[in-house]
Amino acid sequence: MPAYTLYYGTLIHSVSIKQLDIIQNGVLIVDQHGVIAHIEKDVTNLQEFLDSHSYKDIEIRKLGAEQFLVPGFVDTHAHAPQYMFAGSGMDLQLLEWLDTHVFPCESAFKSVDHASEAYQKVITRFLSNGTTTCSWFATIHLGACQKLVDIIQQLGQRAYVGKVNMDQNAPDYYIESTEASLADTRVFIEYVQSKKSDLITPVVTPRFAITCSTPLMKGLSQLAGEYKVPIQTHLCENHDEIDFTCKLFKSKDYTSVYDNHQLLNENAYMAHCVHMTDDEIDLLAARKTGIAHCANSNFSLHSGVCDVRRFLAKGVKVGLGTDVAGGFAPSMLDAVRSTFFASKTQKIMHRDILKNKDYVPLSPSELLFLATLGGAQVLGLQDKIGNFEKGKAFDALWVDLEGGSVDLMGGETIHQKLEKFLFNGSEQNLKHVYVQGRQVSGRK
Repeated sequence: MPAYTLYYGTLIHSVSIKQLDIIQNGVLIVDQHGVIAHIEKDVTNLQEFLDSHSYKDIEIRKLGAEQFLVPGFVDTHAHAPQYMFAGSGMDLQLLEWLDTHVFPCESAFKSVDHASEAYQKVITRFLSNGTTTCSWFATIHLGACQKLVDIIQQLGQRAYVGKVNMDQNAPDYYIESTEASLADTRVFIEYVQSKKSDLITPVVTPRFAITCSTPLMKGLSQLAGEYKVPIQTHLCENHDEIDFTCKLFKSKDYTSVYDNHQLLNENAYMAHCVHMTDDEIDLLAARKTGIAHCANSNFSLHSGVCDVRRFLAKGVKVGLGTDVAGGFAPSMLDAVRSTFFASKTQKIMHRDILKNKDYVPLSPSELLFLATLGGAQVLGLQDKIGNFEKGKAFDALWVDLEGGSVDLMGGETIHQKLEKFLFNGSEQNLKHVYVQGRQVSGRK
């Protein structure tokens, strides 16, 4: 293995949500630990560059004219076991869908053998779609959750993994006691941390407030604080869910339920947040809690259309999630496109209902930010991944527009090529997928 690997060609990444950086004739050097050691713009003579630097034992990889590097996609919310039935039940709303499809499917993961076979396919598929980092919900089963971690480690994805917790309002065949839930969560956290992997992080995962008692949620908050791990759950996804939650906990709003149980902080992130009051958004902003926006799922389960602009205007961190299998597609490109349609729908709604003609939908450069650096910020990984800055891990996608589903007609600008990838591209256009400098997927 060489001490350094040099990538030469076009590099595209987000500096911020307002700044997209397109680097042509770029040099990006990765060390043997998978960390970006150097990045430079406008290197027209590569040999002169090499002669002027002291890098020894270096492998050079040149990108073609219709190829470029972008940061790896960050999926901030997905359910690993639910990929088993992705695309099913899209005629149902959330609570009915849970009873009909989710709980029966997840209960089968009591079998570690079943989990092993399923999770191998799931992680392989997500990597092939360019998801270099994913925040996973697993199931309530300790053994299956540990197997998921083992497979993620073997295949090389960067991941947050949560053992799901639920001790009430669930079927008799798929529920756990409060004591067992907390005990197994502790064992799971220690199991993941014992691996001492820089790529895999345990995350405390109450399914949602409806299925979690007050003692369970308070216990999970204490575990998160004790082990210094993040927290993930669902929030304000569906009107019926919100009404049920507020009545169950006699709360003025859904967000306050989590806040009252000390589950909102800068290391927490909430999936969906479709129907939020201004006070709830202000509370998330005050707690520095992030949001996983899952537009495909919100459309597919009839939940609603989330207005991402409201969160961004309040300084709330936002990333994108596929929410498989509420969202039917395991691709972050689909998440980008679904987010695009949700934002365009908000534009229409603001014009026709709110009479606001000045509403600005999300742009392609903002969509790329949300799928990369924005997601990294939600997970607290902005200092490690999300763009091509020196010192960050090389989590990247080598995009080849001539190798898949994109047709180039000649004369496209680099901006247009990026847009064609975002809106017409597929996994077929991913020549290589890298996590921490290691190729983990891509075309053969």
